[in-house]
Amino acid sequence: MSFSGEVKEELTKHISASRHCQIAELAAMIHFGGKYQETEGKKTLSFHTENQSVIRKYFTLLQKTFNIGIDAAWETLESQSRSHTYSFVLDEEEHVYKVLQTVKLLNAEYEVLSFEQPVNAVLIKNSCCQRAFLRGAFLTAGSMSDPEKSYHLELVCTNEMQAIQLRDLIQGFQVEAKIVLRKKYYVVYLKEGGGISDLLNIVEAHVSLMEFENQRIVKEMRNSINRRVNCEAANITKTVNASSKQIEDIILIRDNYGFNNLQDSLREMAEVRLDYPDATLKELGQYLNPPVGKSGVNHRLRKLSELADRIRT
Repeated sequence: MSFSGEVKEELTKHISASRHCQIAELAAMIHFGGKYQETEGKKTLSFHTENQSVIRKYFTLLQKTFNIGIDAAWETLESQSRSHTYSFVLDEEEHVYKVLQTVKLLNAEYEVLSFEQPVNAVLIKNSCCQRAFLRGAFLTAGSMSDPEKSYHLELVCTNEMQAIQLRDLIQGFQVEAKIVLRKKYYVVYLKEGGGISDLLNIVEAHVSLMEFENQRIVKEMRNSINRRVNCEAANITKTVNASSKQIEDIILIRDNYGFNNLQDSLREMAEVRLDYPDATLKELGQYLNPPVGKSGVNHRLRKLSELADRIRT
């Protein structure tokens, strides 16, 4: 099972204790995965998903919130090329109207409102209901990548107003979220590990949050080690290249100018560098008599390099 699937599996087992939170979560699931149809006078309210656990969560919420039994609905399974689509259908008019009225999708004239509009603000005025709504939205329209590979969480909306409402709700919890238009869908997304971690906490996926943080720590530690190794490798390469250039200059001076013509400090520096080609500047300074610091060693080597350049020209 993918990490996204594991998160949804955990969320399907989380049932809010308060009825108003159950309604908020159910409203999200209907807005993002529900469909109302009226055919030959028969009214149905269906819910569609590719996740069987999500369809069970939907039925559980209906049962707890409205006391609707399994005999009042029917379930179908449609097989596609690589996946299954599960549908749960309410076909008793009384239940259909009762649910739609509760989630504010039925007006005073018993006209069904569009599911693509933002959810009624009354349903999500409390912080706990906002958490439940985001949980239902993720179950129905959300997905996330494996944190071992990348940090990416998204919720797919059919129109911009839905996306704006979702983004604003997430940002209300001090989590940065953005919207991008992908083909005909508006996608609310998070790409920062910290933001995704916060959102998992908001929707109360605590087990998944711990697993996400564990993988995040391992990944960041691995990246930190890689950066340090790359930095040290670069420093070693730089040191080797500098040492090779210094030795080349010193040999040129020895063969074309002679060490005897150098002042004592430069002659000693040249001899020590030839004797210890792999030594660092600090180590070279310790081999001199008296010892010299890194800046003193660098100064003498620079003098030798300047002399070698003059000999070349």
